[in-house]
Amino acid sequence: MTEQVLDRVAGYERWFHTLFAEYFDTLSDRLDAPSFSRFTPECLRLLRELSLRGGKRMRVVLLHEAARLVTDEPLEGLEAAALSIELLQTHALVHDDLIDDSPTRRGGQSTYYAYRERFPGRPQAALGLTVLAGDLALALSLRALMEARVPVAVRQAMVEVQTRAAADTFVGQIVDLERDFAAAPDEEVLHSVADYKSARYSILAPLQLGLMAAGEQPALFEKELREYARLVGICGQMRDDYLDLFGDSSVMGKPTGTDIRDGKHSYTVSALLAAGGDAERRVVEAALGNPSCPPETIAAVREIGERCGVADRLRTDMHRHALQASAVAAGWRSRWREEAVTFFEQLPLWSVNRTR
Repeated sequence: MTEQVLDRVAGYERWFHTLFAEYFDTLSDRLDAPSFSRFTPECLRLLRELSLRGGKRMRVVLLHEAARLVTDEPLEGLEAAALSIELLQTHALVHDDLIDDSPTRRGGQSTYYAYRERFPGRPQAALGLTVLAGDLALALSLRALMEARVPVAVRQAMVEVQTRAAADTFVGQIVDLERDFAAAPDEEVLHSVADYKSARYSILAPLQLGLMAAGEQPALFEKELREYARLVGICGQMRDDYLDLFGDSSVMGKPTGTDIRDGKHSYTVSALLAAGGDAERRVVEAALGNPSCPPETIAAVREIGERCGVADRLRTDMHRHALQASAVAAGWRSRWREEAVTFFEQLPLWSVNRTR
């Protein structure tokens, strides 16, 4: 990525942080809740804190860059679409942390653990309020689009895209849990989980919404948009799984080996179980699903992965999928603005290179 592109990406992040903060600042006045309720404002506060606490905002970047494929003029609808995709992300984070029993998120307390701390003697209340907080974020995500200042037909199409993306993500969460019940999920299962759980709402939906805001009809190019999103989503999931074991914990701000301790059959774990001999496999299997697995055991598993070529193989697979995604984007040059297409060509390889 050139400095000019990176500056533009940073500009999207700054713009959206201001927009998101303003949205939450006025939300309580626009949400119909009984005046006596203390829990509703508290729920909004927790959603605000989580939403504004960080994140790369790559969905917002993809939204704007998709619109730039058609025009670089300011567009109505991008604000509502940006709010919608990030509120859907907030929903996903709240429920992810509940499913995974995660105490922290983005360097702070997860919503679930905030409620557990708030109601130490009422575990069912803490669980229920966490579920409802995530549900509220989902409802707000759709309402943001319903209030978009765009023609009715465009607004309806945007809501349909986001509703479908949300449903696909829920299916992705289901099959993500199902995957870990299989002793050895094959590569196609891993690819499908990445596609449904991440690619469809994090990549495909922002692409479609950005094109719609610019007056384009993404349904005319659905096959290639889906293929691009799927490849980039697989690439991103491989990167996350790779970093979970082979990344630098001081850079990431979190410990490595989480997937192994949680017993997740990720790309990395699946590759580890297929590599090496019986002795190496026993070390991995002993660590898998052990929440109290010590750092030295995780270090031993990492050494096995490096010695048996798992780390190199994952980087090779990531690079291959990135090149395939870039080739799909290159086919857009005859249809959309070349400068904007270049961004989508470079994005997959730029993402892969961040593993080092």
